[in-house]
Amino acid sequence: MSEHWRQNDKGAAESHGQYISAIYRHMQVVISAELAPYRIGSGQYIFLMAIAFQQPITQKELSEKLLIDKTTTAKAITKLEAEGYVRREIDPADNRYHLLYLTDSGREVVPKVQEALARVKNKTQKGITDEEYDLLVSLLKIVLRNLTEQEEM
Repeated sequence: MSEHWRQNDKGAAESHGQYISAIYRHMQVVISAELAPYRIGSGQYIFLMAIAFQQPITQKELSEKLLIDKTTTAKAITKLEAEGYVRREIDPADNRYHLLYLTDSGREVVPKVQEALARVKNKTQKGITDEEYDLLVSLLKIVLRNLTEQEEM
């Protein structure tokens, strides 16, 4: 492991943030490589999967569900729409909003994306028991909740 990641000479504790950041960057690279055959970027798959499991859904609801800003959501949906995986329809209940649905191509690619994501998860979970992995995820959820509650204050 690089000296950059070790405790410094002054005894300061390591920051979990630097590990979270490094994990995120490395996962983006691995996910991008896994999803490249389907022309889905590491920034789009979460939107595709969320739509797959809750359609129809508005872009606004999708942003809120994923805790991602509306601009980023719009860009990802535009890309998925251009690839033929997602379609938008005016919400008949409120024509200011669009409802998002998977296309036939989107429904066909979802299982392939799930398989790719399972391969990535298996790679990240190597050497970690299921119980340890579940604890890691639980702790990260607490960290996220702590940070988002702070932002709301």
